[in-house]
Amino acid sequence: MPSAKPPAHQRANGATRLEFALGPRGTALAGLYQQSPLRVLFPTPEPGEPPTAALVNCAGGLAGGDALATEAVLGAGCIATLSTPAAEKVYRSLGPETRVTTQLRLGAGATLEWLPQETILFDQARLRRRMDAHLGEGARLLAAEMLVFGRSARGETMQGGLVRDQWRLHGPAGLLWADGLALGDDLEARLLAPLGFAGAEAMATLLLAAPGAEAHLPALREVLDGLPGAGPQDAPLGAGQYCARLGAATIPRPGLLLARFLGDALAVRDAIAAGIITLRHAALGQPARLPRLWTT
Repeated sequence: MPSAKPPAHQRANGATRLEFALGPRGTALAGLYQQSPLRVLFPTPEPGEPPTAALVNCAGGLAGGDALATEAVLGAGCIATLSTPAAEKVYRSLGPETRVTTQLRLGAGATLEWLPQETILFDQARLRRRMDAHLGEGARLLAAEMLVFGRSARGETMQGGLVRDQWRLHGPAGLLWADGLALGDDLEARLLAPLGFAGAEAMATLLLAAPGAEAHLPALREVLDGLPGAGPQDAPLGAGQYCARLGAATIPRPGLLLARFLGDALAVRDAIAAGIITLRHAALGQPARLPRLWTT
């Protein structure tokens, strides 16, 4: 008798598309599509805050073979914040990859804060993630992403799995910045390597794309100076770059400010939160605080 085929597991395939347009009362939702298990909630913003969308994965986490796709479109002059109410979890996979894609499209003069909370990768998780952002003339984007390599609260580390994380940032004239992280068969060795991740529990990226973004490097430098472990031996690397033990900031090109953080999960979360507060206030004119979703 032929052997029975293994059962096919049901997979989640969530998607959402949000569209904002400028109306008589400012930025307003102009279109919404959502496909389970991805849902969008619209909490009442705090005074002084822009319209806020909360992306919620009703499944409570992502397994191997699951997929989430998010697209956000801001019309000219719009301003909005997109975040999540909690950390996303990517569970151990039996083989298939978890796929997450994000498309951000900003019209001329639009402002978007893309500020999801951290993604926690369980041991043996397999994540393939890509973010593409297209900015119109004069648009401003503040984007943050954080990866935690294992359930740090339980003392778990990633001993295997897959991480493929890509960013692409486009302006009116074409590609502005491209970045990629590739961890595969040698994942554990690279996470532990002294010249790799040096045993760090987490990493985070903070990106500001805006006209004159480089002017905010000194404000971000003050944040880095105040991070735990920063001391006199942490010296500036030049006019466009600065490095501290937990975080580093640089100007890849005019109009683009990039910061990276690497270390203990809680320390990295605190550090990127401090960077978000600084840049959203200094560069975007938003209140000097985290979005409410980060603190409730």
